[in-house]
Order: sequence, then structure tokens, then C-alpha cells
Amino acid sequence: MTLGGGVVDPDADLVARVAGGDGAAAAALIDRHMRPMTDLAFRMLGDAQEAEDVVQDLYVKVWRNAAKWTPGRAKFSTWMHRVAINLCYDRLRKRRETPLSEPPETIDDGLAPDEALSEQETSAIVRAAIGALPERQRAAIVLCHYRHLGNIEAAEALGVSVEALESLLARGRRALRTKLAPMAEELL
Repeated sequence: MTLGGGVVDPDADLVARVAGGDGAAAAALIDRHMRPMTDLAFRMLGDAQEAEDVVQDLYVKVWRNAAKWTPGRAKFSTWMHRVAINLCYDRLRKRRETPLSEPPETIDDGLAPDEALSEQETSAIVRAAIGALPERQRAAIVLCHYRHLGNIEAAEALGVSVEALESLLARGRRALRTKLAPMAEELL
């Protein structure tokens, strides 16, 4: 199936088969997108179990809504990104609505101050900084920098204009620079 500009959607045939109730096509679609969708959800939520739950919910939606997808308007993977982002937003909103009676226990397993930061620690610091961004800025950063979507596809996934996406990216990058600047020497 080709999109505007002659772009071929590699998922179109599978989606059509899923719409017809083909379980093997659904399994192939899941195999193709499981890892990237799980990675997207993990980067949005910061929790592996919640990310897996989001992906399960996503695939239920794919199964139920495959027949409603309109080929040619956008790539199916763009639609999946949008649904996954919305499922993540729902979970993030639910987190805000459910206050904890006690703060969770935290364990400081960091290295001694005189030791260099490992790659894992650097990733944790960056992940925390991204996690602190407002939801839409976080989604824009994750889609463009971690999922490597182009601005047009990321904007479609978020349901915003390209200009709005670029604004979200600029504000997100600015916030990350501000948050990470005091740690720049340690991170490098």
C-alpha cells in the first residue's frame, strides 16, 4: 500500500489480514512492532511492567480496530505510536490521581563520590530528566530522538502540527539542557 508521495506502508497487508481475523498476521504485526513499542512505553513511563501492560493494551486495540484503519492517510506504525502515546498519557494521569500513603522506599545504589559515573548511571540521570518533562514534551523527545521518527511522522503520532512538534522539541531540549547543565562534566 502506498501513501502520498509513493511511500510504501510495510504493514498495510498485515493490517488488512488482521482486520479479517487472521491471527498469524496479528502475530507477525506484534513481532514486527513489539520491541519499538515497548521501548517507547518504557521511555514514557520509566517502568518495564507498565510498558509491557501498555503494549498489551495496544495490541488489543490493534486487533479490535484494524478494520477501521484507513490505508494511505498515514503509516500504520504512526497510528500505533499515537495509540501507545495516548495509553502512556492515561497511565501518567492515573499516577497523578493516585497519591501514595507513604513515599516508596528508595535505595541509593550509586557509586562513591570519587568514582566516575558509569554508562548505566548516566542513562539513569538522563532518563530521570526526560521523565521530569511535561508529557507532550517527553513524547516529542522520545518519538524523535529515541524512536527516530521524522518530524512529520512524530507530529502525526502526537496529533499536532509540525510547527507545534518543533516547539515541543525546542522547549523539551531547553529544559533538558537546563536540568543537565550542572552535571555536564560528570556526564561527559
